[in-house]
Order: sequence, then structure tokens, then C-alpha cells
Amino acid sequence: MLGRLRDHGPAVLSEEELVSLLVAASRPPAPVSALMLSERLLDAFDGLDELAAASMADLLHAGAPAPAAGAMVAAAELARRCEAGGAGCGSHLTSSAQVHAHFGPLLGDEKREIFVAVLLDSRNRIVAKVPVSTGSLGASLVHPREAFRPAVKESAAAVIFVHNHPSGDPEPSREDRRITRRLKEAGEVLGIAVLDHVVVGRNAYFSFADSGWDGLTGHRGAAVHGGLAKGEVAG
Repeated sequence: MLGRLRDHGPAVLSEEELVSLLVAASRPPAPVSALMLSERLLDAFDGLDELAAASMADLLHAGAPAPAAGAMVAAAELARRCEAGGAGCGSHLTSSAQVHAHFGPLLGDEKREIFVAVLLDSRNRIVAKVPVSTGSLGASLVHPREAFRPAVKESAAAVIFVHNHPSGDPEPSREDRRITRRLKEAGEVLGIAVLDHVVVGRNAYFSFADSGWDGLTGHRGAAVHGGLAKGEVAG
């Protein structure tokens, strides 16, 4: 589990796995040693905000033992999931703002790009949220085959794709536009509607549906049929 956390980040772990990391680290060292380590880490990361956003690799590099590093990353991820809240299985997703309200806290501070498929039924209720891939900044994240595999497996009627920009700027790149065009085309072939692709930045987001799929059809306009316009219920 610590290996998965180190290699792929906390977003791929279940809530049970995150809590188990806290339990595994529940036998702390002597108080003085723990206090000294805490002071060292706070100095290394310039305060709580940066410490909470640190990856396991960052914490290990700063001198934290693996169980303590895993526990801190797990605690921060659980806090982000509590803040995100409100979009579990069975919940309706009706707008890009709602998508961002859930995924912004989860992905906004991630240092690697994470690509997520949100699977929906015919009434836009969440069936599952599946991390499809994790990559480095600037890397091509996903192929349509991998992106639609969970949707096909779960017989989803529609899908919303979400990924983050570690830079904090949600403006879509040329690669984002290219993969979004390919995903929409693949969805049409498979009969699985792509309702939106939301790019999450730091306290901001970009919705391809809200922009009228800008850059994909060569013009701006209202959200295409079947897309999620901001604040508007689709279907």
C-alpha cells in the first residue's frame, strides 16, 4: 500500500486504505523525537499548507520515516475528501461547477496530472469515479481505450472526464484539446455520451462543455446537446 501511495499518489487509494495507514502509524516514537521531526518538516515545507500538499516522496526526502509519511499523506487526503464531499455514488451531477466543487479540493494541489472518469447512469447519477491514469506534467495522460474501459465494464450511459493541471492554471493545452476531441469521437462510436471534460486548476477550472467545446469544432457557442452547461441540468 505504501508503494502504491508513493508511486501513484493518494487519489488512487480507497478510504479504507487511507484510514489503515493512520492506524498502522498509531504507535508514535518518543514525544521529543516526534516533536523534533514535526519542527523539521514544518521548516522544510514552509508551514502547514505546503506540508499538507506534500507527496510521500517529498516527505521521505525531508527525513520522515515511511509510516509517518504515509500517515500524513493519508490524513491530508482524507481532509480533502471531507472538504469535497457531496458527490458519492448515486448523487446527481448537474453542472460543471458541481464537478469542480467535488474534484477541486481533491486534485487542485496534486503535483502530478491525474485523469479521472466519472461514470453516470441515464439520469446523470454517479455510478463510479475511476482514476484512469497518473502522469507527469506535460505527459500524454490517457488513450481512449483506457479512458472508456471502466465505462464499458460498468455499462455507463455517460461519462465526465476530469483531470488537473499541477501548474494551477486550468487553461487547456493543445494536448488537452486533442485528447478531448478523440474522447468525444470514441464516445460517439461506443454510444457513451461524453458530457464534459473539466480541467481543474488551483481554485479555478475550465469546462469544455461550458465553452461550447471550444477548439474542437472551430467555433464558440452554447453547450452542445447532451453537454453540461454551467448550472444547467442535462437530459
